[in-house]
Amino acid sequence: MYDVVALTLADPGDCGVVRVPVRACADALAAAGAAVTTVTATSDAEIDEVLARLDAPPRADGLAWPDPSGAIRLVVATAADSQLRAVVRRMVRRWAPPPSRRPEGLPAGRTVPDLPPVAVLPLDPAGAPASPDLATQLGLPRRPEQVAEALLSDRVRRLDLLRTDAGSVTLDGTLLGTTDDTGRAATWQGRVEVDDAVLSAGDEPLLTALVTNAGGYTAPDGLPLVNDADPADGAVAVAVAVPVRRRLRRTVRVEVRRARGRAATVAPAGESVAYLDDGVSGALTRRRSWWVEPGAWAVYR
Repeated sequence: MYDVVALTLADPGDCGVVRVPVRACADALAAAGAAVTTVTATSDAEIDEVLARLDAPPRADGLAWPDPSGAIRLVVATAADSQLRAVVRRMVRRWAPPPSRRPEGLPAGRTVPDLPPVAVLPLDPAGAPASPDLATQLGLPRRPEQVAEALLSDRVRRLDLLRTDAGSVTLDGTLLGTTDDTGRAATWQGRVEVDDAVLSAGDEPLLTALVTNAGGYTAPDGLPLVNDADPADGAVAVAVAVPVRRRLRRTVRVEVRRARGRAATVAPAGESVAYLDDGVSGALTRRRSWWVEPGAWAVYR
C-alpha cells in the first residue's frame, strides 16, 4: 500500500489547523491501508519539503527527478485554484532541468518531465464551489472519500501545463483587462500574438484578452471569448475582444478574434494592464509569453 502526504496550504496564522475534509480524506485513506501524513504548509520552502519526498533515487547526472513509481502519493487540499497552482509551480521549479542540461528521456516538446499526479481535494464545506474551479471543469471527485478512492485506484489524467517566461505556470487561464475609476471596463492597447498569428498589433483599443488552457475564464460577463478550450489538446487558446463602432447606427459591437497554437505573447503598449491568473490578480507591465507543455502535469480522477 502507498504512503500518502495530504498537503494543505494556509496562511501563517492558520498553521497547524487540520480542516475537516482533510481529516475525512486521511481517515478514508488510512482505512484502506495507506500510511497518511498531513502537512500544513505556509511557505514555498515547506511545499518544497513535501515535494522532496516524491524524488526519485539520485541520478548519475545529479538532477532532481520525480519518482515514477508512485510509491508516495500527494493529496493537495485547495480552497482556490491559486493554491493548486502554487504546488505545481514548485514542482516545476524542483524538477525542470536547466536548458543547458537537457537529459535523455525528456518528452519531445517539453522542458519538464512528467510531474507526479495530484489528488485534488476541494475545501468547500457545502460540497459545491462558488464558481467553476478546476476540479469542477475537469470532472474530478469532490467528497473526501471519493478523492481517496480516486488516488488509490490509479486512474490518472494527464493535462497540459502553461509555463511562462516570468517563471510561473498557469493551469486554467489568464484574463487581461483594466477598469476605470468607476469600476467599468476600460480599453487598453497591447500586441497579442499566437505563434505567427497577430490578433492585435497594439495600435487599437482592446476590452480584454484571454490566454487559456481550460474553461474558467472563457466567457467573462457573458462574452464568449473561447468556445472550445481543452486542457489536454496540446494547444493554448487565445482571444481578444475589440470594440468596433458602427458609424451609421452610432453603436458599438464587440469583435472577438481567436487563435490556437503552441505559444502566446501579450505586450502592453504604454501603461500596465491588470490581469487575473488562476485567481491571482496582478498587473502586466511588459511583454509576457506562455507556452504549452503537453501532458506535463496530472490528476487522479
